[in-house]
Amino acid sequence: MTSGRHSLALPGAEGKPAAPLTGVVQLGGGVPLGARAETPHVLYVRFHPVPPEDVYQGLLTLLGELTPVVEALPPDAALADVRGALRYFGRDAAGLAEIVRVRALARYGVDCTVGVAANPLLARMAAHEAQESQGAQESGGPGGGRSGRAAGAVRTVPGDPDAVAEFLARKPPIALPGVGPATARTLSAYGLDSAARIAAAPLSTLQRILGVATARRVHAWAHGIDPAPVTPNAPARAMGAEHRFRRDELDPVRRRRALLTLADGLGVRLRTSGQVAAAISVTVRYADRSTTTRTRTLTEPTAHTPALTAAAYALHDALGLQRARVRSVALRVEGLMDAGLAAHQLTFDPADEKSRRLEAAADRARARFGISAVRPAGFLDVA
Repeated sequence: MTSGRHSLALPGAEGKPAAPLTGVVQLGGGVPLGARAETPHVLYVRFHPVPPEDVYQGLLTLLGELTPVVEALPPDAALADVRGALRYFGRDAAGLAEIVRVRALARYGVDCTVGVAANPLLARMAAHEAQESQGAQESGGPGGGRSGRAAGAVRTVPGDPDAVAEFLARKPPIALPGVGPATARTLSAYGLDSAARIAAAPLSTLQRILGVATARRVHAWAHGIDPAPVTPNAPARAMGAEHRFRRDELDPVRRRRALLTLADGLGVRLRTSGQVAAAISVTVRYADRSTTTRTRTLTEPTAHTPALTAAAYALHDALGLQRARVRSVALRVEGLMDAGLAAHQLTFDPADEKSRRLEAAADRARARFGISAVRPAGFLDVA
């Protein structure tokens, strides 16, 4: 941080005025003008543990029994707009969320955490809060919560503006979906360390800090505004998967094994769907819930598991983690495109050719005997 950093006068944690921090502007906050109550009708459903591909497709079909407006967020989540189903089923959105939980458990043995709100942004945040709360209760309960399976829950954010403002008030910037670590650090450097303070800041101030486009998005998110609709059957432009360790992990070997497992799964999903990825990113979540994300553009678009694994290892090793306590690692492939449109650089390396033939044979075995028929030697079971 430079000595010339700006500071802002912002409301205190309890809504009382706080003394300006060498302040330049005293800001107002609260509910935006013109805000009106809206009935919660969006479900963000996250299944756990991460279901196999065939089970995930079945769970999407299950959601389709309630509403045709279902947006898949593989490998373990989905959005559903149940606005048209409320009157038909004679239940509110939270009641429909409970139906989803019961049916998912009964049919597939998969539990889920469901966030219910008036838009996808708030629904995602509600589900995340419910999952974090449930995890804290289990870890503090008898046996330390080491059963290996988290219980599901339903968390609803009421639709009236005051309730939305209260829900968001104490959330740190990083809790807003779409705000990354770099943006969160920049905001915190200016004293904008909560959603309430971001919402209270003039848009012009945020634009000087973040730029025009980013400031408009973050300002809207801090007010709980998300105009993005739930888009059914939208083609995936990215795929991701996460491995959560049973306890905070210090061993780099186990972290690399987790990355291998994730890369193998993503490679299979890419090849099965006839797609290749142009970039890959690794996200490491630490015990204090902070995260680090690194992204790399691949040499060529690929779905080849060894290439994805090598890139993931390189990103992980570049972080230089020593005694870091890691709670989870996530892998995401981006820039997806049709495999038939991608160019592949020919090589005279017989090892590469052999590796690709073996991969094709393994895919055929998986297609015939199931996804777990062939696994890498270092495969790490999902926590």
